[in-house]
Amino acid sequence: MRLIKYLLSIGCIFQLFGCNSRKVIVRTQQELTVAMPNTSFYDFKLTAIDDKETIDFAQYKGKKVVVLNVASKCGYTDQYADWEKFYKLHSDKVVVLGFPSNEFLWQEKGSNSEIATFCKLNYGVTFPMFQKTTVKGSDKSELYKWLTTPSLNGWNKQEPIWNFCKYLIDENGHLTAFFSSKIKPTDEAFLNQIKL
Repeated sequence: MRLIKYLLSIGCIFQLFGCNSRKVIVRTQQELTVAMPNTSFYDFKLTAIDDKETIDFAQYKGKKVVVLNVASKCGYTDQYADWEKFYKLHSDKVVVLGFPSNEFLWQEKGSNSEIATFCKLNYGVTFPMFQKTTVKGSDKSELYKWLTTPSLNGWNKQEPIWNFCKYLIDENGHLTAFFSSKIKPTDEAFLNQIKL
């Protein structure tokens, strides 16, 4: 009986956090006409997961960028394969960036080196991965503050609701859409926004 109650409570938590939703938030035409803020996606310089390289986001100018918060022990972890395939097919036009996070039921407990090894061995990940990152709450990283603060990004306040949420940045460094965990790169909602 205790096990059933526990499983039911976990199910309620999953529903509460929206991990089963297909949430998509897109910048509206009205928001497109509002003056963009002074800060830009291209202002960021962050450390790669191997701790050897600082990556300047200015190098992504002219490409679309998909920002993912990822985890190794999640029901959506298999999406690593989906996003790697997408990245290999479209890397001339789109960059996928992975940010490991341990905020959702502690599903990313490993060190940066353990996470990098897991991604390479199990999914052949070649898209850029970054050091473990806080993606929600008052301690969230500067990048996720930018992604979730309207005064910084121009319109969006949606934080990740679970692992494998996506933010889409256009070729000019503007945040254009948010997608929840269930949305894959083959989803019509995603394809309609990325317009390759």
